[in-house]
Amino acid sequence: MWVAGVDGCRAGWLVAFARPSGAEVRVRVMARFAEVLAAAENACVIAIDIPIGLPDRVGRGGRTAEGLVRPFLRERRSSVFSVPSRPALARVDYREACTMALATSDPPRKISRQLFMIRAKIHEVDTSLRNAPEVLDRVFEVHPELAFWRLNSNSALNEPKRRNGRRHEPGLDLRRRLLMAAGFPESVVYRHAPTGAGADDLLDGLACAAIARRIHAGLARPFPDPPERDAFGLPMAIWA
Repeated sequence: MWVAGVDGCRAGWLVAFARPSGAEVRVRVMARFAEVLAAAENACVIAIDIPIGLPDRVGRGGRTAEGLVRPFLRERRSSVFSVPSRPALARVDYREACTMALATSDPPRKISRQLFMIRAKIHEVDTSLRNAPEVLDRVFEVHPELAFWRLNSNSALNEPKRRNGRRHEPGLDLRRRLLMAAGFPESVVYRHAPTGAGADDLLDGLACAAIARRIHAGLARPFPDPPERDAFGLPMAIWA
């Protein structure tokens, strides 16, 4: 039996397969989310750092889930993006997406360039889950910074992973120590990231796997609890 932590990377998706208990971990990079679902067919929990469940209209601050978890993260709160509406994310042109986002948000709000860069990944997962509702009971939305908050005894981290666009080693080492304390071996957390992924992607994928373990053990909770649902029945909650 396996659990899986999934984080986006430049080559697609970094997937950390881990036993629910024990030190065995396997890390792979896959190009498409459909490949992740196929490879994780025997995984009882798949915890992914991507929004699941998209609103038709957006209020101030985004979905309820985002508004609930930001206060826990303090300086890292900006890492939790406000997810635009599904109609806005369906647009492949940035100006068209902003126009639709303005029309489907209150107060009107455009899409940030940073979030639009992962639009394709959000759309990919959204489409996959709507086409395969049978996997919804195994796929959970998580967020790495909230995961590290939980692994750090419900305390926000005081070091970023990146500073001025470059790797910030004190922040990476802090996260490595938390992952080792959570049971991941030093050889895994200090390994070179697979081709197509960065060191931060590896650590984030492992953090997602840590929450997958907690979900499997019944130790995690969703924000909000119970999760809200979008128009297609997809849950809108971040787990930690």
